[in-house]
Order: sequence, then C-alpha cells, then structure tokens
Amino acid sequence: MQDLTKAMIELIRRTSTDLPGDVVKRLQAALDKEEPGSAAHGALETILKNIELARENSTPICQDTGTPIFYVHYPEGWSTRRLKQQIRDAMEEATRLAYMRPNAVDAVYDRNSGNNLGGDDFPYIHFEEVDADQPLTIELMLKGGGCENVGAQYSLPNNELGAGRDLKGVRKVALDAVHKAQGNGCAPGVLGIAIGGDRGSSYYASKEVFFQKMDADSQDPTLARLEQQLTDEANQMGIGPMGFGGKSTVLGTKITGLHRLPASYFVSVSYMCWAYRRRKMTVSGDEIAYD
Repeated sequence: MQDLTKAMIELIRRTSTDLPGDVVKRLQAALDKEEPGSAAHGALETILKNIELARENSTPICQDTGTPIFYVHYPEGWSTRRLKQQIRDAMEEATRLAYMRPNAVDAVYDRNSGNNLGGDDFPYIHFEEVDADQPLTIELMLKGGGCENVGAQYSLPNNELGAGRDLKGVRKVALDAVHKAQGNGCAPGVLGIAIGGDRGSSYYASKEVFFQKMDADSQDPTLARLEQQLTDEANQMGIGPMGFGGKSTVLGTKITGLHRLPASYFVSVSYMCWAYRRRKMTVSGDEIAYD
C-alpha cells in the first residue's frame, strides 16, 4: 500500500481553493438573473471574482475552511488505519501550507489545536469497503460553519406550520428553514434534505447528498419533482444573495429518503453555502486522478 499523503494534500488544496466547475456555472447563471447594479448582482460579481482569485493564487476560497468530511471507498485488503493516518498527516501539512486555516477548536476547553486535528472526530472520516479490484476513491467536502448554523431538523407532524407526515409537510418545513435563514449561511447555496431515519442518520444523509454534482437530480421521479419545486419556490421568496434581495436564494436542492420507525418522521435540512467545496480523488495502481 503506497503512501498517498502528498496526493491527499493536493486533494485538500483543490477542494479548499478551486470551486468545482458545475458550481461556478450555477453561480454565473444566478448572476445573469439578477438586475445589473443591484446589491444581489454586486454580491454575485464579488463571489465570482473571489473564486477566480482563490484558484489563481491557491488560497482558501473562504476564511472558514470548514469541517473536513472525508468519505473513503477503499478496496478490500487496504488498511483503514494507515489511510486514516495519511489523511491526518495530509491535513496537518495542508494547514501548515495555508491551504486550510486552523479551525479545530476544543469545545470543552476552548483551545484551538492549531493543525486542524482534534482527536478522532476532526477531520471526520467515513470508511466503506469495496471489491478488491475497485479503485480507491476519496471524496472530500469542506462544510463551512456559517451554513451549518442555519441547518434545521423537524419532527412531523408540525402543528405550528400545518405540516403533516407527507411530502406536502416536507415542502412546508423545508421552505420554513429557508425563510428563517434569511440569507444567513452565505446564500445562494444548496439545500440538502433527508426524509426519515432517526435524528442522527437523517442529519448524516442530508449532508451526504452534497457529494453529488449540481446536475445530478434524484433518480426517484417524485423526489426529482420536489427538488425542482423547492428550488423554484425558495427563489420566489426574494431573499437573494446574502439576504440582499433578488432571485437567487438557492442554487439547487438535493433530497434523499430513508426508512423510519412508525413513531418518528424526521426531516433534516442541511444547507451548503455558495462555497460548495467538494472534490474527489481516484487511485488505480500508480495512477491518481482528481475530479
């Protein structure tokens, strides 16, 4: 098993400093919808310029470089212990090189570790084994704290909102979360919604959908229609980029459904800011590719 630490440093650099093309395309489309000279148009122009400068200079897109979330699909026979250590070594070095900012703070003692490492929980690493002849795939998401703050979880039925245990109820609580955020969390961004599960699995699933590309609609036709409906209706609220007003509050919506217990019906709404930072590294033998 080769040492992939340097390759992982490059994965972190790309994720932190170079926004994926599909996200940039959505932001450019959002800019075209806003009135020239408006605050919304100016905000999106600034965002796109920031993305360009970050890419050119290999500097973080945002000062909040986010919680690093790794999903590792490893071939049978690989050592997860060694992969985990290489990821942690790469994160420490990427922080030293200023691709990441030291953001890991011990919540009990209010101390910053200084290297983006915090016990076994920071960065978060999820391992899943695949067949021995499959490539190693490492996906990385950097989830900012501002957009994390405006996430919400609802237990249906919700009498205050008139939301029952059905997709109509899901629609009501999702739009409620967008309305309450009022552009906080750095709009325009992307909604990640999980229907069902327990409190923990529902929140995990609502973030996992962010590994999908922007144009990857749900393969379930019912959920795909709801994704488009929520995006359209959120953008009709007039909240706009950064809450300045306008037509671009949400760039897209991702929804997944989970099984649940009869007694529970959770809807978890995660929010990803415009700095939708996700990248993937694939290792096949000595060949390493980035997406």
